[in-house]
Amino acid sequence: MALLSKKDTALLTDPLADNNPITIQVLGICSALAITAELKASIVMAISVMAVLAIGNVVISLLRNVIPSKIRIIVQLIVVAALVIIVDLVLKAFAYELSKTLSVFVGLIITNCIIMGRFEAFALGNKPWRSFLDGIGNAAGYGLILIIVGFFRELLGSGTLLGFKVLGDPIEKTGLYALGYENNGFMLLSPMALIVVGIIIWIQRSKNNSLIEEN
Repeated sequence: MALLSKKDTALLTDPLADNNPITIQVLGICSALAITAELKASIVMAISVMAVLAIGNVVISLLRNVIPSKIRIIVQLIVVAALVIIVDLVLKAFAYELSKTLSVFVGLIITNCIIMGRFEAFALGNKPWRSFLDGIGNAAGYGLILIIVGFFRELLGSGTLLGFKVLGDPIEKTGLYALGYENNGFMLLSPMALIVVGIIIWIQRSKNNSLIEEN
């Protein structure tokens, strides 16, 4: 018997493309603008959101039958806040310099629309295993966009990837810089993240016309 049914597999794969939280559902845009100037920060944020969303979905699913509907939002906020605190402490313990770079943005995971949206739309109505898969899938779709944006912003803005110089040395004029290439400082500004996300959305819809909204 297969571990994952077709419906379970769809929970993992759909958010990577045709139901992506950022490009299709237009959720979690703020963090995509704020922390994607560096690829490392994008990866860590993606992993952090995956941990919070996957575990949070399971917790909310386990509590779904005992949470009074009138206070369900409060319960969801308490769950996500507790998980974010744990993630923040882990980052400070094992990646302190990076935790300072992410600083307030880790805390803002609490208000990430993707997390609260999946709690409300999926975890409250499904069993823990499917809720776990939904959390992994949506966090992976979110993280994929963050990593793509972070890749191009750091590469074109700083000439580095994960802090390593890949285009040469801009001071000593080696590599591409010897040919006259210059880093695009605009790529390090938040508006450029929005432009990169816009390009991804355009490419995605150009390949799949069914994603284009009719006026």
